[in-house]
Amino acid sequence: MEWVKAIQTLRAGRRAGVLVTVTAVRGHAPREAGAKMVVALDNVWATVGGGNLEALAIERAREMISGDLRTPESLTAALSDKAPYQHGVQCCGGEVTLLLEPLPVVPSVAIFGVGHVGLELARILARHDIELHLVDSRSSQLTADRLAVLDDAIASVHVHNVPVLPELVVGELPPGTHAVIMTHDHAEDAALCDAAIRNEQLATIGLIGSRAKWARFQRKLAEDGNSAASIARITTPIGVAGITGKEPAVIAVSVAAWLLELFIAERRPAPAHREANA
Repeated sequence: MEWVKAIQTLRAGRRAGVLVTVTAVRGHAPREAGAKMVVALDNVWATVGGGNLEALAIERAREMISGDLRTPESLTAALSDKAPYQHGVQCCGGEVTLLLEPLPVVPSVAIFGVGHVGLELARILARHDIELHLVDSRSSQLTADRLAVLDDAIASVHVHNVPVLPELVVGELPPGTHAVIMTHDHAEDAALCDAAIRNEQLATIGLIGSRAKWARFQRKLAEDGNSAASIARITTPIGVAGITGKEPAVIAVSVAAWLLELFIAERRPAPAHREANA
């Protein structure tokens, strides 16, 4: 169905939209109850009947997207030549009620390195409505048997098996992705850090490791021509400071809590700008 594919397209691209559904029809109407349409700021998929009814729904849907409104709304329109119209007359004689359901942008996380900690982190994050990318250069870490613990995931899970140059996946991630680097190989981590800070569309870049590792990485990244500001985009160590321990499950809980704080911050509206008093 076109509207299903449209939702998948918006979600994969981390773009907001609104799902419009005909929930009730009285009298004659161009579409039956259950008809659906998806609206984005720059596109519309499928139809709920065209004319004034559809134009009003598109207009309101785009207002909801622009205002980051997340509460569903109902809209009722009379299809009569006596009704006030903004976008042309529809005189079918009926009345149609539409439900406008926001399709917000969901968080996106890429875990580079699905070892002991990476898999535990994936298990926690998979219980949330997010786009979850799992990247590893070792095919043994991404087998169906090993990832079976994610079979009941709420998240949309994307597996990237890249035996050579896993850093190329960085350029394929949706805009606004949170990248977490925790591979088995420090050289691979370093290459991923370099690729990540050169990608301006990533939301955050987190690196697991010791202070000594980070000191070496900073020197190497600077030698490779990266500015201090670019290198500072990397957060290390990652996790919630109050959660300590070296067990994979404990580290994963700490990193997951840190990421959830970032997700909440993304949903929080920016404070209104106030002019300074003269």
